[in-house]
Amino acid sequence: MFYFEQINGKRVLKSSLLQSLNHFFTTRESVIKSKESQWQKIVEQNKLDICDFLGIDECNLIYPSQTHTSNIEIAKVGVDSYPDTDGLILTNKEQAVFLNFADCTPVIIYDSKNHIAAVSHAGWRGTAGNIATKTVEKMVCEFDSKPENLLCAIGPAISYCCYNVGEDVYRKLMNSVRNSDGLSEIREGNIFVDLKNINKRQLIEIGVNPYNIDICPYCTVCDNNLFFSYRKENGTTNRHSAVIKL
Repeated sequence: MFYFEQINGKRVLKSSLLQSLNHFFTTRESVIKSKESQWQKIVEQNKLDICDFLGIDECNLIYPSQTHTSNIEIAKVGVDSYPDTDGLILTNKEQAVFLNFADCTPVIIYDSKNHIAAVSHAGWRGTAGNIATKTVEKMVCEFDSKPENLLCAIGPAISYCCYNVGEDVYRKLMNSVRNSDGLSEIREGNIFVDLKNINKRQLIEIGVNPYNIDICPYCTVCDNNLFFSYRKENGTTNRHSAVIKL
């Protein structure tokens, strides 16, 4: 279940499933990523507030250069550049990691046994490229994580109600899972797909317990007062973020 808390009076969203992981999804109030000049003072203040809340220096609040790939890297102390990377695995306690979203699907994955965590950026390209699955595979390969021990939170994103796609995107998304039942429908001649539940299905198919996956009910289009939407806001550069800190 998802619920709101506040950092310095500004709302962030959390999952009750990840109680033992320091994590949250920022909102319009707590935004820390924007290219728009009128938002820069707000962004900088929010970063300071979040770093203070997490107990880290701002130089240790890091994010990758997201390019809609399915590339995953491991965050390293002293390294703040991760080009063409859409998933970061965090294993150290010095850094905090955040990835940025405005309709795409945030996926936080936490290994409570090994105490490591990851954030993946699953837009339609990342989802079609099985980035959530590949993140789990890298955690298994590099750190001996067990899929059945993983806890996952799928954050605010464009939802089934609003996400219509073309035939080519539809086929690529349906091909990313073995069982695509219930993940798409035709409405008035338009194809709608359930990006959040496609990612959930991918996680289940690699061995994650379905009861260990929490799906956020908020839609970035319908709940645009809370979160940013690239589609609804005509290509906004503002982003809400998924943040993790061990």
